[in-house]
Amino acid sequence: MSVGYIEPLYLLPFDHRNSYVTGMFDYELPLTAQQHQTVADSKRVIYEGFRQALQCDVPGESAGILVDEEFGAEILRDAAGHGYVTALSTEKSGSDEFEFEYGDAFAEHIEAFDPTFAKVLVRYNPEGDVESNRRQSCRLKQLCDVCRRTNRRFMFELLVPATKAQLNGVQSDQHQYDLKVRPELMLQSIRALQDAGVEPDIWKIEGLDQREDCERVVEVARRDGRREVACIVLGRGADQKKVVSWLETAAKVAGFTGFAVGRTTFWDAVKDFTAGTITRPDAVTRIAERFRRWVEIFEEARAARGRAA
Repeated sequence: MSVGYIEPLYLLPFDHRNSYVTGMFDYELPLTAQQHQTVADSKRVIYEGFRQALQCDVPGESAGILVDEEFGAEILRDAAGHGYVTALSTEKSGSDEFEFEYGDAFAEHIEAFDPTFAKVLVRYNPEGDVESNRRQSCRLKQLCDVCRRTNRRFMFELLVPATKAQLNGVQSDQHQYDLKVRPELMLQSIRALQDAGVEPDIWKIEGLDQREDCERVVEVARRDGRREVACIVLGRGADQKKVVSWLETAAKVAGFTGFAVGRTTFWDAVKDFTAGTITRPDAVTRIAERFRRWVEIFEEARAARGRAA
């Protein structure tokens, strides 16, 4: 089923596109050539922060980047040339239903960059639109089949946005949905996708507040002999306190092997740099320090789990 995972795995994701272009720069699509260059250069700042972190005790064999082809093609090539772990996004940005960024040519684009992981972000709610879920599952099976055929690792970022009825059930309280409703929906989603033949090596999971929920996610992800499958926790752009809590909770559970924390790592630093209030080296250092801090937090919690075992 799986071609195996990397443990631990510490990812710096900056494959954001539509939300990044509009939220960071207030640009309107389509971009001009100069605007495109500005966005691409800002992503190089993030990449420089990643590289600086590797010089500050972040383990190079476990650290990696997740970036898009549109603004990060040169970064992907450079990272591969240095032997870093790389993940390439395959989904069309800003779409509620998963579609391939490059349509039927998706496999050619993956092959051209030869990433460690082909990554997909999918919004899937088992109680959502049945036909949309069916279409997504079919496309995802295509991606999975390509990864298996080419012996490439497959990373699946699962988002489970609430339906209107689900939010109404918790009086429109997003925190209560995340705490009491989303965990079970995530389990149902993973089972349904597995049953549809979608077999990731890594499940990229929204942060969970309860250790028991992390344990249940791992149990389902590894059911029926899927012993080589692992989970990593994502940051959702949350504040630092929340990210720390999610990292510590996940790291204490065997099967959660790392994290992918993007916006909380780089957003403020890049925003200040683009506004001209800090220098490029300052932005790079802030990103490196934040990423290094996540690694320290995760490794400390994981070590505590080992001592308690």
